[in-house]
Amino acid sequence: MQSRKQNPLVRQDAGPIRRQARCNACGGTLGPGLADATDPLTGDHFAVLVCQSCGLGHTDPQPDDLARYYGPTYHGGRHGPTAIYCALRRALRVRRAAGAAQGRRLLDVGCGEGTFLQMARRFGWRVAGTELNPALARAAGFEAFETLEAARGAGPYACITLWHSLEHLTDPRGAFRQLVAMLEPGGTIIAAVPNSAGWQARAFGRSWFHLDVPRHLFHFGPRSLARLFEVSGLSVVRRWDHEVEYDVFGWCQSTLNALSKKPNQLYETLTHRRGGSGFAASWIVAGALCAAALPAVSVASLARRGSTIVMAARGASASKASMLPASTPPGGTP
Repeated sequence: MQSRKQNPLVRQDAGPIRRQARCNACGGTLGPGLADATDPLTGDHFAVLVCQSCGLGHTDPQPDDLARYYGPTYHGGRHGPTAIYCALRRALRVRRAAGAAQGRRLLDVGCGEGTFLQMARRFGWRVAGTELNPALARAAGFEAFETLEAARGAGPYACITLWHSLEHLTDPRGAFRQLVAMLEPGGTIIAAVPNSAGWQARAFGRSWFHLDVPRHLFHFGPRSLARLFEVSGLSVVRRWDHEVEYDVFGWCQSTLNALSKKPNQLYETLTHRRGGSGFAASWIVAGALCAAALPAVSVASLARRGSTIVMAARGASASKASMLPASTPPGGTP
């Protein structure tokens, strides 16, 4: 443990920090990556260290108290009008990777207000979720836990999903040890993360919308995510290289971030996190930028360089005959 005064990049009033010496996924050596990445909410500065073996990025330093970096408006309502489409696409991908629900048990780690849980229930899953603040999911009528340990008692689970929550965890490898122990034999874990090795991340660097330090404590690419599955005793069975609304809006907001001194203004306006007028104008700007971004999203996905990775893996006891090939085409249906 070190004090904030020992790191010249980070504001000194932000509390205790944790420095990382080895890669969380593979134990490899960390080297310089991205310097001086700024938190758009607080203005605090961080670096990203990169594993020299698997390429996993580590936000450095890692604050012990992350609550101040989220704030009261972070959770809930992040997808806006695309929420139902997003939940449906994810439920279809779960079916392709894990099979039909047939009343089996599913756990969603980082379930938010429960939009995906609702869709998974419609597909026939018996659902539960975890969330740091489970009040919204509970109010929607879902079984929601504050910790993985609490959720374990309601298992085992045939499928566990992490839709853009893995990068927020303070110890992904430790979390995966817990999750694997909660799986049924041959169960499936599906994780979606921003792709730090994609074209979008490489094009925009510290202006990349999905960088989002320090809320994103880890920055995965395909190699590092597959390595985390592997060291956890899981075999990758499917991969997709986009989540279309994440990819499209990432190009839009990252472009604006690169041109403006105030990051994420369009996102904050569209999700009602920023007050004031200009909401209608923001939708016009968003529509124009998103239309321009669609060709880039399509090409990047086909090249397996999209701004999002979704990867599914099964436990070691799964029958090899039932496994889908790991070379599933990027962006494959649905």
